[in-house]
Amino acid sequence: MDTETMNKAAEQARIVARALPYLRRYAGATIVVKYGGHAMSEEHLAVDFGKDIALLKQVGINPVIVHGGGPQINTMLQRLEIKSTFVDGLRITDAAMVEVVEMVLSGSVNKQIAGLINQAGALAVGISGRDGGLIRAKKLSRTKRDPGSEIESVLDLGFVGEPAYVDTRVIHALTGAGLIPVIAPVGTGEDGQTYNINADTAAGAIAGALNASRLLMLTDVAGVLDKNKDLLTDIAVADIAGLIDDGTISGGMIPKVLTCIEAIKQGVKGATILDGRVPHALLLELFTEGGIGTLIHK
Repeated sequence: MDTETMNKAAEQARIVARALPYLRRYAGATIVVKYGGHAMSEEHLAVDFGKDIALLKQVGINPVIVHGGGPQINTMLQRLEIKSTFVDGLRITDAAMVEVVEMVLSGSVNKQIAGLINQAGALAVGISGRDGGLIRAKKLSRTKRDPGSEIESVLDLGFVGEPAYVDTRVIHALTGAGLIPVIAPVGTGEDGQTYNINADTAAGAIAGALNASRLLMLTDVAGVLDKNKDLLTDIAVADIAGLIDDGTISGGMIPKVLTCIEAIKQGVKGATILDGRVPHALLLELFTEGGIGTLIHK
């Protein structure tokens, strides 16, 4: 073996040795990963994601994937010439649109993600929140205040829902058989109606119901940033309200943080918002000191 090859082998051995304490920490743990954004749409990141999830399973961790698919839904709606309207980041979903949403999320997107994990050597199964009664949904209601009159009105978002109850039996059946669940965020109402559910919200509810060790939310930003645009690596739940009040946490980051808080209240030990555009982001978060995102904890 030449010197260069020996040095590479030695570095690989050092990496494995440094990761060992973290492998022990998460052995047998359930980790829920919300997957979406650029990490999903860019091919090389998607392939890496599949490999990383397969690796987690192979080292004794139980990953559960909950995915989005907004860009893919938009593409299909444009092809079908169906106009899409958003309110506060939520897609108003009528009867025709909910069929398209379910077709895309539970169909092509779901199976593509499961396929990437399978190609990497693990066994993944794509399901939706409707399968096995996994997510029982209720209609999501939102109010809007008129800036002139200060009168509040209820917005009808159509078939947009939120989890009312998560039945984890189907997940336990899959993970107990050595399989990785890949879940599309749609649910069923008490009347049998299909509801479109925000992927972040679905992931948080599933993580809470599973009493997961970690919830990892892959986004298109580094995490929560302070006023100087530096990453906040560690935030206690008790400090969140103040960070929202002073504007440190704002815009689309607020619902992500609130989802993390709700998951922690339900028993999740820690929730991390991290940048899915970073290659092997999951491994860097779990198996390095301090991780790469913003960890929210009690």
